[in-house]
Amino acid sequence: MIPVTKPFLPKEDEFKEYLDSIWERQWLTNNGPLLNDLELKLKQYLNVNHMLFVCNGTFALQLAIKALELTGEIITTPFSYVATTSSIVWEGCKPVYVDIDSETFNIDPTKIEAAITPRTSAILATHVYGNPCDIDAIQAIADKHGLKVIYDAAHCFGTQYKNKSVFDYGDITATSFHATKLFHTIEGGAVFTRDPDLLKKMQYIRNFGHSTPETFAGLGINGKNCEFHAAMGLCNLKYVDEILERRKLLSLHYYQRLSQIKGSFPKLNKDKDYNYAYFPVLFETEELRQRCTEKLELSKVYCRRYFSPSLSTLPYVDPVSMPVCEDISNRIVCLPLYHTLTLPDLDMICRVILRTQNYEDVTPVATDNFGILVTNKIATEINDLNAVTKPNTPM
Repeated sequence: MIPVTKPFLPKEDEFKEYLDSIWERQWLTNNGPLLNDLELKLKQYLNVNHMLFVCNGTFALQLAIKALELTGEIITTPFSYVATTSSIVWEGCKPVYVDIDSETFNIDPTKIEAAITPRTSAILATHVYGNPCDIDAIQAIADKHGLKVIYDAAHCFGTQYKNKSVFDYGDITATSFHATKLFHTIEGGAVFTRDPDLLKKMQYIRNFGHSTPETFAGLGINGKNCEFHAAMGLCNLKYVDEILERRKLLSLHYYQRLSQIKGSFPKLNKDKDYNYAYFPVLFETEELRQRCTEKLELSKVYCRRYFSPSLSTLPYVDPVSMPVCEDISNRIVCLPLYHTLTLPDLDMICRVILRTQNYEDVTPVATDNFGILVTNKIATEINDLNAVTKPNTPM
């Protein structure tokens, strides 16, 4: 069986060393030494000044909304995981959807201003598949109208925008360290901000509002994480560069093998350094997407329709037509991508797709929406990456 993703796991003895230290200290949670060490190492790796490790990515979004004291309407995307919308509703605000760009699948900044009303307090945008939004355009709109900006960067570990971590933008950026992500702590997430006062406020909220053991700075809740999850993060952080290299190798191989697919790939932001978090394919038709996924499942290959349905159709929001998002949601599929996926397995996946699409029509359509030509340049990059990927690395 080939699933859509598998979590990276370090060597057992590496994790056990941390577990032994936890047993010796008997300090399991409440801002323990491993949690502090992970926060410090993540800030160093990502080159950011302020972050907090929290219990999960959904809480990170809720914490961002709460800390910014948002009310009324929050402009957001209909093309994301459900937590992007549910966090807005959970915090007593109303999601106002803006349709997505048909090439990048991110929120379309040219449509944002038309959705702003006197009740609008913020923009919450998702960097879909780790591909950065048009950050400059979104910030310019926010500055013009006095709005806060939150980014859902759940897919973005290792992505940079204009030579800085994508986490270093917006008033607050939230991310996920769930086991499905390329860097994970089993369960976990984080919030990032450039404002030290805002960070302190979120730190209080994360821990019931405590400013000291006996005093409270304000309203809070339990959003802490524990030493066991921090231990997994410390183990995995050592391998993250090799994980990123491997995912790039696999993704470039996909592009090479699927150069004749009847479909397209997301157009990547030109100012990015991409992390290859997912491998999405937008098929030409919903019927072709359905046929290909059915054939893959017969071969025990399991994809996932990230993201379907459009969040604008959720039962607890006001229904609104989002034609671009609805069309893409019907045609999108993410193919398997993880550190231990082999090139022969990847080749088999591509063969199934190409045979299925060509069964009735043998005239393939080449596409290059990804922005790189499928030529010997890719083959060269694959060979270069093979040369630097250590054969004994636990990928």
